[in-house]
Amino acid sequence: MDKALYYLALARKAGKAELGEEPVGAAARALHAHLILVASDASDHTWRRARSFAAGTNQQCIRLPYTKDDMGFAIGRQALAIAAVTDVGMALALVEALNQPEQHKSVIEVLSQKKIRIAQRRSEEKAHRRNVRKGKK
Repeated sequence: MDKALYYLALARKAGKAELGEEPVGAAARALHAHLILVASDASDHTWRRARSFAAGTNQQCIRLPYTKDDMGFAIGRQALAIAAVTDVGMALALVEALNQPEQHKSVIEVLSQKKIRIAQRRSEEKAHRRNVRKGKK
């Protein structure tokens, strides 16, 4: 199995992936989807829907070089046309594993910036909890 598909399977096992059109739409509307993935042989309607889910938000949408059967096999289904990754680190690793940096340069930049912001926010929350517990001196 290809490394990018491995990351998709890992995201599913970790509970960080939404699979199918309705769950992906719900995750996108809730702004939880960092990356929306569409199979290469998915219909144009599915591709348009995926782009409309991401429109006007900072969510990224890419078309994978894998078929619906390849994506389905990776996650243990018959076929999968659309999926969303809800963890920014996993989404970034998946895009980088595609080995197409020039084609997905803007997606990688956006996801990298999101990852930095999330790490900074987590460290600030940790410092705040420590200050509340011990008091700031």
